[in-house]
Amino acid sequence: MPRVRHQLTAPQDTAPQPPAPQGSVTRRALLGGATATTLLATATATTATARAADTQDATKDATTDVDVVIVGAGLAGLTAARDLTAAGRQVLVLEARDRVGGRVVNLRLPNGGTTEGGGEFIGPTQDRIRALATDLGVETFPTYNTGKNVLYKDGRRTPYATDGLLGSVPPIDAAGLANAAAVQALLDDMAKKVPVEAPWTAPKAEEWDRQTFETWLRANAVIPSARFLLEVACTSVFSAQPRELSLLYVLFYIASAGNESTPGTLERLTETAGGAQATRFVGGSQQVPLKLAARLGDGVRLSAPVRRIARSANGRYTVTADGVTVTASRVVVAVPPPLAARIDFDPLLPAARDQLAQRLPMGSIGKAIAVYDTPFWRADGLNGQVVSDAGTVRSSFDNSPPDGSYGALMGFIEADRMRANDAASEADVRAAVLKDYVTYFGEKAAHPTAFVLQRWDNEGFSRGGPVAYAPPGVLTQYGAALRTPVDGIHWAGTETSAYWCGYMDGAVRSGERVAREVTAAL
Repeated sequence: MPRVRHQLTAPQDTAPQPPAPQGSVTRRALLGGATATTLLATATATTATARAADTQDATKDATTDVDVVIVGAGLAGLTAARDLTAAGRQVLVLEARDRVGGRVVNLRLPNGGTTEGGGEFIGPTQDRIRALATDLGVETFPTYNTGKNVLYKDGRRTPYATDGLLGSVPPIDAAGLANAAAVQALLDDMAKKVPVEAPWTAPKAEEWDRQTFETWLRANAVIPSARFLLEVACTSVFSAQPRELSLLYVLFYIASAGNESTPGTLERLTETAGGAQATRFVGGSQQVPLKLAARLGDGVRLSAPVRRIARSANGRYTVTADGVTVTASRVVVAVPPPLAARIDFDPLLPAARDQLAQRLPMGSIGKAIAVYDTPFWRADGLNGQVVSDAGTVRSSFDNSPPDGSYGALMGFIEADRMRANDAASEADVRAAVLKDYVTYFGEKAAHPTAFVLQRWDNEGFSRGGPVAYAPPGVLTQYGAALRTPVDGIHWAGTETSAYWCGYMDGAVRSGERVAREVTAAL
């Protein structure tokens, strides 16, 4: 069974935070055209001044008229704004946070370095995020993958090579390996029958959507060790337990892990080399939305959570946010469906759209990064990647910078484990995470020079991640409302993407798609 991964997305100020994230950039800093490095160095010092300036701006210009209002300055909203601006439309992006990026954020480390608190990795067939990064001049580097992985199972720690006949498949018993391989092949084959644009139209959509992924796994992954591998893959990809997911949704997600010419596979979702975790961004993934927002200048307004979207008799929309009111011909809502549902719409959204949003919960996820003077595990022949059946962290990566000038271990806290730690103190989470790191990497892991924790469940404008997923019965009953515009309101966000749903690439694709939609409608 292939390695596990994770794609995620960003923090708010409702939970204890690590030292000043790069995400604290302000609109004034963006308008100044500063480089991302300068933004990182000056964000904390300028935030108070910029917020005051923004308040004055909002007071002077309380009502603005544009062609299109975009709700959300994540990758989806910013990409849509880029394309609509290029098409000659006047656009304003309203962002609730005091930074851009949504579920993509950089966190500053005490040593001056940067690590990612949200979406981090890209891989093959993720063409649109790669093209965007190239256009913006954001460079990439391979995820560290030299050395052995660690399997921790049934209280036993087993380092294993990833360059043999089994590749990165953990060394479980032969029967379990055979069963896991058969199940993976069956899932890939079933996924090929799911249309990514409309999974609810698959020939067996009703049958697949009426059962959970866990029910299906129990009937097919009959060897316990095989079920273990598939359950770890599930929680690592979705940040949800198999019992929470529709089988149809899982099959769609596998199908979406490709592009127009390359079918998706489960292996591409879970692998590092050659998979969705293959590559990272130099300077952190938030470099992409930061530089994109800098190009948009005055077209982005921060600290402006949207409260109400109302259509007037003349068909134009009035969008009311904290400190600003905007009128527009079209509105793009580019936030996760369950958060979009918290906006007051007048007239009410169609029942199908609202019911859909009520039924798409966010996954539960956190990232815990321990920083060390050196990546000491490399000297021990390890690559920092773990698959485990116990502990708070059950999958991890080497999050060190490209030059290895310091070490960083990043662990995912997923699904049930995250929910169990949502209300825990940061000190307690830190202790639990470091205990796991010691188990996996030895006593040196007990003494980091810094520790940062990102709990997405506690973020006011995310409430989880990496994606809003579909339980049984949702796609077949309400899926058609996912992308369908409601009069002049259009929907974007990674959840709406046919390819790479739940990933940064999916967010970019959705922004490009919705910009085409709106351009055609205006």
